[in-house]
Amino acid sequence: MEKRKVVLAFSGGLDTSICIPLLREHYGFDEIVTVAVDVGQPEEEIARATEKGRMLADNHYTIDVKEMFVADCIFPSIRANGSYEGYPMGTALARPLIAEEIVKVAEQEGASKIAHGCTGKGNDQLRFDFIFRSAGYDIVAPMREMNLTREWEICYAQDHDIPVTVAKEKPYSIDENCWSRSIEGGKLEDPAFHPPDDIYAWTVSPKDAPDAMEEVSIEFVQGIPVALNGKELPGLALIRELNKIAGRNGVGRNDMVEDRILGLKAREIYEHPAATVLLAAHSDLERLVLTRSELAFKHIVDDRWSELAYMGLVHEPLFYALNAFIDKTQERANGTVDVGLYKGSVKVLGRSSDSALYSDDLVSFDSKTLDQNHAVGFSNYFGLQARLLKNLKKC
Repeated sequence: MEKRKVVLAFSGGLDTSICIPLLREHYGFDEIVTVAVDVGQPEEEIARATEKGRMLADNHYTIDVKEMFVADCIFPSIRANGSYEGYPMGTALARPLIAEEIVKVAEQEGASKIAHGCTGKGNDQLRFDFIFRSAGYDIVAPMREMNLTREWEICYAQDHDIPVTVAKEKPYSIDENCWSRSIEGGKLEDPAFHPPDDIYAWTVSPKDAPDAMEEVSIEFVQGIPVALNGKELPGLALIRELNKIAGRNGVGRNDMVEDRILGLKAREIYEHPAATVLLAAHSDLERLVLTRSELAFKHIVDDRWSELAYMGLVHEPLFYALNAFIDKTQERANGTVDVGLYKGSVKVLGRSSDSALYSDDLVSFDSKTLDQNHAVGFSNYFGLQARLLKNLKKC
């Protein structure tokens, strides 16, 4: 009989680690191939996933797509002012790219199925499933199919001598890439619980941030950040440097109740210092270079883009169409934005662009380039219908 081979999306965390013995014991797979995809996780996390994959699985791949993640996922999100219910998306942007890389390995390995360690209550299952099913693969998901709990998983890992970084006393689930860091689980599931400061890694508490404002200058070319404080940097390096700068000023924390795709409300905590600054700066630049009509319509487009990106529906035809509109608007999104970072806040201090639709001559009260008398005729017609209706009601 032909061996049954499965490719497992592998992070090295609790869920995916126990999937390996479960795929053998419960599902009867003969060969398990693990794939860790590097989208900017800590180096020690990637090293740990690589080591555990090689130790526990029959074959292991570690794939570095950090630069691709920045170029193909983060930059489009900046151009779309990508945020969901008020926070910059990170995990949602990475999942489809990770899934596409896993599909490539499955095709190369000739695997019959693809597995993941997502639960049946979260968003990631849907983001992964969409890509895997689009590629024609059946899916194995032990966490949701066996209806497992975190406590059971920890005990199972201990019984199988699988080293994990969570414990019953501190069962946090952390997902990190170069754009965002999310923390959930354990006592954090209670919306009323005040999270301890030790859950944060990228940001200092605003109360502990420096007492002086730090100014940062960001240059954009076609909506993409290309320079920080006058120094040109590749995308990944720019994001990492800005994460440090904004993080030390307490910028980029979100603690919120979020609406998941399934309809469940969940308490989520995020850190995204660079994302917070770049989205604020980019949005401000757009107000300088785009027309009022473009801005009004782009706000609708950005919201819809963010919703589809959050769901992981990156092959939805509407998503392609929205990107085409966004790409057109970003042709003029060139310029520099200066921001001030102070104890958790981001304040735009100034902006400039050769594509600016702003004219200091035309808007100045001291200029006569525009004859103010020309506004009289416009004023005579302004609000005409509302005035007519008001007069009718007087009769």
